[in-house]
Amino acid sequence: MPASSEERDLGTFDLTVVGGGAAGLWAALCAAEEGGSVCLVSRKPLAESASFHAQGGLAASLDPSDSPEQHFEDTINAGRNLCRASAVRVLVDEAPGIVDDLIRRGMNFDREADGSLSLALEGGHSQRRIIHSGGSQTGREITSALAHMVARMDQVTVLEETSAVALISYGDRCHGVITERGAITSAATLMASGGAAALWRRTSNPWGAIGAGPVLASAAGAELADLEFCQFHPTCLSAPGTAFDGALITEAIRGEGAALLDQEGNRFTDELAPRDDVTAAILAQIERQDGREVRLDLTAIDPARFPNAFELLETAGFDPAREPVPVSPGAHYMMGGISVDLDGRTSLPGLYAAGECACTGLHGANRLASNSLTECFVFGRRAAIAGLGEQPSPAVSLPDWRFDPPQPPTREAVWKFAGPLRNAEGLSHLAGDPYPLARAIGAAAEAREESRGGHRRTDFRETDPELDFTHLIYRPDGSIEPRRWD
Repeated sequence: MPASSEERDLGTFDLTVVGGGAAGLWAALCAAEEGGSVCLVSRKPLAESASFHAQGGLAASLDPSDSPEQHFEDTINAGRNLCRASAVRVLVDEAPGIVDDLIRRGMNFDREADGSLSLALEGGHSQRRIIHSGGSQTGREITSALAHMVARMDQVTVLEETSAVALISYGDRCHGVITERGAITSAATLMASGGAAALWRRTSNPWGAIGAGPVLASAAGAELADLEFCQFHPTCLSAPGTAFDGALITEAIRGEGAALLDQEGNRFTDELAPRDDVTAAILAQIERQDGREVRLDLTAIDPARFPNAFELLETAGFDPAREPVPVSPGAHYMMGGISVDLDGRTSLPGLYAAGECACTGLHGANRLASNSLTECFVFGRRAAIAGLGEQPSPAVSLPDWRFDPPQPPTREAVWKFAGPLRNAEGLSHLAGDPYPLARAIGAAAEAREESRGGHRRTDFRETDPELDFTHLIYRPDGSIEPRRWD
């Protein structure tokens, strides 16, 4: 998109938040409650963010038999010796308080007959610690509630259906955001623009999840991290050639007893193992079956528990109450993103990030189910409060660069060469891709010569212990630096 000779001035704020999902809405709300003036920029109407479609819940140690320590251990184990322990500690310690805060604000979570919170079990968790709202409609319920809260805040200016196309920066500091409608200056800018899993052709994500945040941040001078790690959700609907191919079938259904079956109708794996293990088992079974997909048996599940999941499958032409449905892995969640500290600060002064577009190191090589929505609240608040500590800086001229979205050939290439199984020969094809994030993913995945979590190399099948807790930092100049985080 070419730069215009003049940009309309949309005002000056203490904090500009880019992204209208859970992390962005919560950050805007927290900053406004602290007295900051906030501009919230959302590419979609607030009711259409990726968070709105989220079927998972919030993970927090709430049961008396559970503890933050157990949640910590489960997260570390799922992350395959790559989690940043300090980030995990922050999440597990602050998560129960976040749940209490949301309940005090009127958020309705599913409850048992005795009035206690209903706690679900998902893959990789040793305890029931996932809370939902409306079964598998948690994203819808939470983002709708947050949107109403934000709308009541006089200190928040909301720009819906407005895309950020560049950050105001020449590599030394971020001074705000350039949008399609004009320029916004602010002491601090917080990217909460969501993930990048739709950069893969087969995905559970809305098509807008193309990693715009990391692309904008890198172009402005910020470091990225862990780009080689995308989580491929094991149970995405397999319906090739239709709009439903890749549709997510929530993991909570497996937590309630849905079984994965081979072509003969036999179980072949532990459905509640961490997602990278389940994905690997499905890929191996599909290979044994000459490319035919496996099936997920939901016939023992009460459709009332997961109404929107059953409705989606029925709309797609399946009868999940009577027969198993075909599934295979699809790109679901980016563990990598804009490199940040525990308060959301990036390597570029004035720029912060939270949610899926950010990388604290929390998820390591494999995200533990439902930690991500909790992450939006825990780290969204921390980033918002830290951002309010920034001081306004002198205005600068606007850069010429503007964001250009990826085209269909890029999505095909990323799926083909950086999909669930990848190797150096294939990854090298991404070096010339026109989309910056595709090039960065290819470079990071080629540099990590091992298999770990969501990153599986057919030419380096083993995990290299020398790379434990080592993160690959993608610098603005395209170079890669190994770095260990405490």
